[in-house]
Amino acid sequence: MNLDGQTYESLTANFAWQIPARYNIGVDVCDKWADGSGRLALIYEDPEGTATRYTFDELKALSDRFANALLAAGAQRGDRIGIFLSQSVETAIAHLAAYKAGMVAVPLFALFGVDAIEHRLGDSGAVALITDHGGVQKVDEIRAALPSLRNVFSVDIDRDNGDPHAPVRSFWHALKSAPAGFTPVDTGADDPAVIIYTSGTTGKPKGALHGHRVLPGHLPGVEMSQQGFPAHATLIWTPADWAWIGGLFDVLLPSWHHGVPVLARRFAKFDGEAAFDLMARHAVSHTFLPPTALKMMRGVERPERWSLALRSVASGGESLGEELIGWGRKALGVTINEFYGQTECNVVVSSCAALFEPRFGAIGRAVPGHHVAIVDMDGNELPPGAIGDIAVAAPDPVMFLGYWGNEAATREKFRGKFLVTGDLGTCDADGFIRFVGRGDDVITSAGYRIGPASIEDSLLRHPAVSMAVVIGAPDRERTEIVMAFVVLNPGFAGDAALVREIQQHVKTRLAAHEYPREIRFVDSLPLTATGKVIRKALREGLEQDADNPASKPERR
Repeated sequence: MNLDGQTYESLTANFAWQIPARYNIGVDVCDKWADGSGRLALIYEDPEGTATRYTFDELKALSDRFANALLAAGAQRGDRIGIFLSQSVETAIAHLAAYKAGMVAVPLFALFGVDAIEHRLGDSGAVALITDHGGVQKVDEIRAALPSLRNVFSVDIDRDNGDPHAPVRSFWHALKSAPAGFTPVDTGADDPAVIIYTSGTTGKPKGALHGHRVLPGHLPGVEMSQQGFPAHATLIWTPADWAWIGGLFDVLLPSWHHGVPVLARRFAKFDGEAAFDLMARHAVSHTFLPPTALKMMRGVERPERWSLALRSVASGGESLGEELIGWGRKALGVTINEFYGQTECNVVVSSCAALFEPRFGAIGRAVPGHHVAIVDMDGNELPPGAIGDIAVAAPDPVMFLGYWGNEAATREKFRGKFLVTGDLGTCDADGFIRFVGRGDDVITSAGYRIGPASIEDSLLRHPAVSMAVVIGAPDRERTEIVMAFVVLNPGFAGDAALVREIQQHVKTRLAAHEYPREIRFVDSLPLTATGKVIRKALREGLEQDADNPASKPERR
């Protein structure tokens, strides 16, 4: 997106989508750059600080071989391929191979526990999984519940005996043993490419199925939030895991579409000083930093110790506020651009300091090419200033094809021509959209959108728990923390030891970022006449209940 001489109004007025009828993500982001020139694609830095560089030529050769390996293992076009890894070259290879082979990638967050993995692999019917030793150990517990999962490839095994029926095979041995060269499948823009699971705001997490067009659909939003990307871009990094749509489609794949190299380095636990050091050492020019990462970096003393090369910083997930944007200008040397979207329809609203000053309290304006509106319960657009649902008009290339295997939930996501995000907002006369509140029970914590249903299900699996409900409680650092109200079964004492035991149960079974940091033991839960928990009453009663010794919170 060239911003020279442009205004927001001119960009919006002159924008026209150009989505090719035949399009493949893998070819676009890798093969087109693999021309023998040795163009840099990826710098992978391991936990010890050793950096390895990969060119597009090398990634094409490696992903060609792994595509052949998947076919040799019995996977076919349209099959789902689980990718249970953090940022790494193997993650990139697996994605590229799946796209080029016409298969459907199913990215999985590296910190997921066995329950989260079982649901996603089982629901998608994944036939293969690429993971590491830790992932293999988790999958071993649930392998019997996943009849479709025929092949598990581990990146930590150097070689194996080549047995296609082995319970776990070597990723690298299978790749190196496969033939070189691969002819990518001729995919259409609407052909399925990736399933990214939602947070599960109602019921279990749903698989948002996207076509190959989702990448070109992302480009205007990424380009706007990154100051006319790829202008002045030399290297981009994000601490966000590539399993999330923010890491995968806001950073990795759009950068490679433009031939911009990506730095892969995800900290086991985010550290503000380490982030400053990493960006300075590698001269990172562009980055996507979730709000919680920015807040943690704001606590670092004397950030001027590092000489940064930043040209653009984008952030999304929650409103930043005037103070944090002011800090960014001083410490990072740029105005942080906020953007907004969700798994089903991402980066449709954005700020862009090169086009207009941020309006504090607003999440930005509609990205050119997207019709974003505030609608009522009947799907009618509301006038400026009115509160309603933030919605996006269909058709839109960044919009999902539907929820995997769930047509009813897909229909419920729409009101007439509008996809409804589930968030409430307003839009002023200048098109600035403000986030007012959630229209569902999603919890926004440390940049993650967390649904309560899976956590409540995990809590109920603990023998001490009779009933449980999860809400978001305000938190200065994380915006919200996961908080659980628990009714115990007879014979259990609600003490600190049980709190720690239940927290560990959820942390290991579900995901490390989803466990309840506060647990309150209560005798009963507020219910409607039909037996539904009144979450609003729990939220309103947080301050009053804080003085009740029987429900004293334990935060860890």
